[in-house]
Amino acid sequence: QVQLVESGGGLVQAGGSLRLSCTAAGRTISTYAMGWFRQAPGKEREFVGAISWTGGRTYYGDSVKGRFTISRDNAKNTLYLQMNSLKPEDTAVYYCAADEHYGAAWPNEYDYWGQGTQVTVSS
Repeated sequence: QVQLVESGGGLVQAGGSLRLSCTAAGRTISTYAMGWFRQAPGKEREFVGAISWTGGRTYYGDSVKGRFTISRDNAKNTLYLQMNSLKPEDTAVYYCAADEHYGAAWPNEYDYWGQGTQVTVSS
């Protein structure tokens, strides 16, 4: 079992950047494909992107493609989400998640979740 903790959220102006981190404990993340999701108030949890076990493959949701980048450092047991050109509609709680299978884009396909970190983008 793996425990996930997100950090790096905060308040940023539109057009700015943030980098989120997701640190794992209890088990190495190298055995998991990882994903990022987000959830805004009153909305369903939305897929942001996913990364394969070694980081060689990534894919993204349409709303963030070209602006967000997922990476991982398995030696540090950490997942990252670099967010550039942020927009007010990116405001949400961001979650990292772990799954044994790469390619999952639905929340119920992921086995482990962090508690989330708030990102607020002001206009």
